[in-house]
Amino acid sequence: MMDALILSRIQFAANISFHILFPTITIALGWFLLFFKLRFQWTGDLKWMEAYRFWVKIFALSFAMGVVSGITMSFQFGTNWPGFMESVGNIAGPLLAYEVMTAFFLEAVFIGIMLFGFSRVPNWLHTTATFLVAFGTTMSTFWIIVLNSWMHTPQGFEMVDGVAFATNWWEIIFNPSMPYRLAHMLLASGLTVSFLIAGLAALRYILGDRKETVRSQIRAGLTFGALLIPIQIFAGDLHGLNTLEHQPAKVAAMEGNWETGPNTPLVLFGIPDEEARTNHFEVAIPNGASIILKHSPDGVVPGLNDFVAEDGTVLHPPVAPVFWSFRVMVGTGFAMLLLSWGSLAFLWRRADDGRRFAIRRLPKPLLWALVPMALSGWLATLAGWYTTEIGRQPWLVTGVLDTSAAVADVPAPMVLSTLIGYLAIYAALLFAYLSVVVYLTIKARHGEPLTELTPGSGAAVVDAITRDGGAGPRAIPAE
Repeated sequence: MMDALILSRIQFAANISFHILFPTITIALGWFLLFFKLRFQWTGDLKWMEAYRFWVKIFALSFAMGVVSGITMSFQFGTNWPGFMESVGNIAGPLLAYEVMTAFFLEAVFIGIMLFGFSRVPNWLHTTATFLVAFGTTMSTFWIIVLNSWMHTPQGFEMVDGVAFATNWWEIIFNPSMPYRLAHMLLASGLTVSFLIAGLAALRYILGDRKETVRSQIRAGLTFGALLIPIQIFAGDLHGLNTLEHQPAKVAAMEGNWETGPNTPLVLFGIPDEEARTNHFEVAIPNGASIILKHSPDGVVPGLNDFVAEDGTVLHPPVAPVFWSFRVMVGTGFAMLLLSWGSLAFLWRRADDGRRFAIRRLPKPLLWALVPMALSGWLATLAGWYTTEIGRQPWLVTGVLDTSAAVADVPAPMVLSTLIGYLAIYAALLFAYLSVVVYLTIKARHGEPLTELTPGSGAAVVDAITRDGGAGPRAIPAE
């Protein structure tokens, strides 16, 4: 049987893997909802309100799942990792409290207005509530990324008798890796939601739902995805250079590079062997890693063999999981790039009626490819998260707290039993979540467009909003 340390690490990884799926959606989906609402207000076109009403349900479901799983995850600090708070609780505790006070409370207060207040409060208040919920999810991300980044690149503190005390909160918050991680995470969420919207809308279109709101959602998802993915690739490159400066062992594991030196090849494929200290069946591009990381073929790239102590103690992270998770993340990103740009190239062709971005111009293989890509953001986010967190090992807080020093003294069978319980519950919840999302998608396919249920055009509804003092289009019936 594995020891308590390994089981506790697996258990925390399972908890955070399940939890991160839902904030990855809500972070960006709040801003998409604001986009749909503003588009409706500016144009009076009810297709945007149909999009809002559908996706606000997905937001509510994802928000609830994220809250519940986040609470469970926080218990891990006490049950499995008491040494973490004992050692760095003076830093981690306030940062988590700031997240609750500035972000979670904001979301909790205004999400009710956003979900149920459309026809009950002035229109400006409902729009403001949508903005504040979106802003709250972003602020929540900010504080969580601050803590996580500090664990990777700690500064602004001093250790007294094994306990960290803050000396400069500005340095703690704006630690060296925080800006890169924050940008990377926000862009990852934007891409996750872009492809989720395009994928579910493509499913509705394939099943015969040809309403204008469906076509608009496909166009919007692909457009935002095509815009964000090159920015994410650029941000990822900057993040990689920052990681090279502060965590060279992680980069060496990501690259599968064993020897330090110039003219380092970029390993595309290989099977890392830590015992033999080499890669089997390696396929590489000559000088590729040196060019990417040092912008010169003669650039010196760190190797894993530099991170082995004289007594044989390994000071670098496990190579295989970091190596492969990094490639899954990058591969998924390039699939997003090719699919979004390729789809837009077809959509941009002028249709028979003179309009551009006609969905019927999209080849069926590309339309079908969008459906599984609806969850591609989850795959890329999890792969990136594993690269980041496993790559920090053997440290919990780099250079400050060893992972083995923070684990609870709990019998391994007890940790195993709770791990099995978590995995069973999470599998059931994930199945239920996806089932509800598919059900809502199919239900929306059978629903009538709002334009057919309201007396008058979208402009008339906007006029009604103004006449009612901004109370919202009451003629739109509840589903």
